[in-house]
Amino acid sequence: MYKTSIVPFLQPLINLWRGWWRKQTPNRQDRFAFMAPLAAVVLFMAAITAAFWYLRYEEIDREQEVVRRDVEYAQQRLRLRLLDKQEQVMRLARDITDEQTTRQNYKAEAKAVLVQSLEIASLTWVGADQRIQATYASPSNNSTMSFVVGNNITHLETLHSFQLARELQQTVYSHPIVEKRPSSAPYAQIQLHVPMYNRGKFQGVVIAEYSMEGMLRFAVPGEIANRYAVSLRDSANNVLAGQANKARPKVTEVMPWMFRTNEYEVPITPVGYELSLHAQAYRTSTGLIGNGVFWLVAVLSAMTAWMLIGTWRHTRRRVQAQQALIAETNFRRAMENSVLTGMRAMDLKGRITYVNAAFCQMTGWTEEELVGLLPPFPYWPDEDRESLEQKLSQELNGETTSSGFQVRVKRKNGSLFEARLYVSPLIDARGQQTGWMTSMTDITEQHIIREQLSAAHDRFTTVLEGLDASVSVAPLGSKELLFANKMYRQWFTATTQGHLNLVSQAGQPRVSNISEASADDAQDQDDGLMGLPTEGITESKAENAEIYIPELDKWLEVRSRYLNWVDGRLAQMVIATDITPRRQAEEQAQAQAERAEAASRLITMGEMASSVAHELNQPLTAINNYCSGMISRIKANNLNEEDLLKALDKTAHQAQRAGQIIQRIRSFVKRSEPNRTLSDVTEMVAEAVELAGIEMRRRQVRLNQVLASRLPKVNVDPILIEQVLVNLMRNAAESIDMAQRPLTKREVELKVLPSTEEGKPVLEFSVTDTGRGLPPEVLERLFEAFFSTKSEGMGIGLNLCRSIVESHQGRMKAENLYNGEEITGCRFSFWIPVR
Repeated sequence: MYKTSIVPFLQPLINLWRGWWRKQTPNRQDRFAFMAPLAAVVLFMAAITAAFWYLRYEEIDREQEVVRRDVEYAQQRLRLRLLDKQEQVMRLARDITDEQTTRQNYKAEAKAVLVQSLEIASLTWVGADQRIQATYASPSNNSTMSFVVGNNITHLETLHSFQLARELQQTVYSHPIVEKRPSSAPYAQIQLHVPMYNRGKFQGVVIAEYSMEGMLRFAVPGEIANRYAVSLRDSANNVLAGQANKARPKVTEVMPWMFRTNEYEVPITPVGYELSLHAQAYRTSTGLIGNGVFWLVAVLSAMTAWMLIGTWRHTRRRVQAQQALIAETNFRRAMENSVLTGMRAMDLKGRITYVNAAFCQMTGWTEEELVGLLPPFPYWPDEDRESLEQKLSQELNGETTSSGFQVRVKRKNGSLFEARLYVSPLIDARGQQTGWMTSMTDITEQHIIREQLSAAHDRFTTVLEGLDASVSVAPLGSKELLFANKMYRQWFTATTQGHLNLVSQAGQPRVSNISEASADDAQDQDDGLMGLPTEGITESKAENAEIYIPELDKWLEVRSRYLNWVDGRLAQMVIATDITPRRQAEEQAQAQAERAEAASRLITMGEMASSVAHELNQPLTAINNYCSGMISRIKANNLNEEDLLKALDKTAHQAQRAGQIIQRIRSFVKRSEPNRTLSDVTEMVAEAVELAGIEMRRRQVRLNQVLASRLPKVNVDPILIEQVLVNLMRNAAESIDMAQRPLTKREVELKVLPSTEEGKPVLEFSVTDTGRGLPPEVLERLFEAFFSTKSEGMGIGLNLCRSIVESHQGRMKAENLYNGEEITGCRFSFWIPVR
């Protein structure tokens, strides 16, 4: 198939290329000279590609090593925490066996353990007959497996672990237990069974239920959880707690090992292989195709290839580029291999077999001077030689701690520095220990930092003393004053009475003196700290309150929050700032705003004077016509009683209409104190439409209302909201009139609809006109004070409207409406929250 279809098609091209090739290279030497640049280009491209892929592979391998190290560190932290909690549960079991803990005081002992072990959901005492003797569960326990005192344990996994602990006579961890729930996420837990024996007789077990979410939350370091998608999984790789990063890199058929997932999993001891810690790194690096360096190298290589084909001089540049690339690669590899921690290797006899460059740089001794030496070493200070020999002996005997130990090290020039050493065994490929590896870290800077912290504390105290606000700290349940700055001492003297008065007047919770409550506690056994949260109290936000102190004749802003004092006690910090000038300024500003609102309403009515006169002229003219008609008919003796009553009824109706117009205008412009009440939105809109309708009818503008049904009541000042609506509808009518729109397009739409803003329910008011809209430069300054596009305008209407809306915790905005690129009108809208 290939010979019959493809070759005949390409044969003319092949013949043409052969003729051109023979013409350009008549002999073999010319052909070699012509092919040499092409071969050089191919070799250059191969070298560039190989180097790039090698660096990519090194990067991926380095990232995988970081993930492995972090996961093993988290696993170590989790293992130590489990062992610590296991020891606490075993201690409780020993107390039960020794009869120091009975059923009566079991809950108190179990509660003390749970307070220190937040990942333990419950502690249950089960007798040898599998009957539950006592149990205590944490308030945050979400398990649906309830242990009821007096009942037998029925769960199969719990029974299996119970029998296993009884047979093995040692602590046993159960398999992970997953409780599936239809309305929420599954709840996973694991049980620890601690058997109790008294003189060889089995007494029962203590069951500790560990919450998987609690283990992940309180045992895994926060920096690890922030960098990786950390989860706890069972032997079937099912996620029991945490999250799994579902975003995986795209795997292709070309070098699939370059795109392996950056994750690591390690079993958790002492639980066993039934529970493992899994972490997957969030992908942050860009792919190969999205890498700018890749495209840069590709473009440069193409340009280099084009130049090499033309001349032999390009070959020399290719060699230089390769040498530069190799030098850069070696430089980066050296940077990656360099570390700041000193490393020292010793054999089982204490002879130094290896030191790295950092170790030599720290001590000042060269590798040749140190390798092969036996203790005492030259970097040991003479005065610490005995203690260092003892520590070395312990190190060679395997008596080391994971936290390391601190020593002094002497440099070659005789100077000393503080260092911390960490020791781990060296294991060869056959699994045999060949020596010890010691890492040394210079901690001299930590001492400097400690001194800097002390100086910073002094500066911080100086700042607190210089504040123009009083700061005081007092522990809960005591009259002791832990801290008071200069301003507090000037206002309240150095006693705790001022602190207590500030807390009580501000309405903050305060625990009474323990000595005062001791008598009541002795009678009813109530906790003096009852009512306060047991955890997370120091993370709560500060609470503010403004109070008046008659003794100081000042208004104070009091801020209070809880904190853990240096000795571990829970304390309350109170900051009181003098805000008397601010309160006075706020009162003056409020009075001025009220006067401005009343003046704005008067200005509005003044601008509508001609429209109001026209509106009143209609009922007055009708009254005059009815009265004149009745007089004429009475003089002509042509009026019966029925016609007279009809005429008088119509006259009274027109007089009532005129009175309603005057009363509505009087209520609108009447100055009154701000009064926010639960107001009916429909009534407010009706009043505003009646007032604005006078102006709109004069300008021959129609009004369309769109109101949602069953609108909720809002806590507002109805007069102020009516003022905003009247102003917006008048502006809309004026805009249409100035645009000289035809009668079919002279229309204003008023909408009142429920909506949501920032997740909260609100009522949205919008007024839409069909005018010419607003230019961009006007939109930017629309709500500025004293800015107006009208020649006779004062520029306070829209500014005052926005102030009124914002005083009701709302927001106002304006926008143009478009039909393609043509402006077809403008919309003013504002919203008010629904309480």
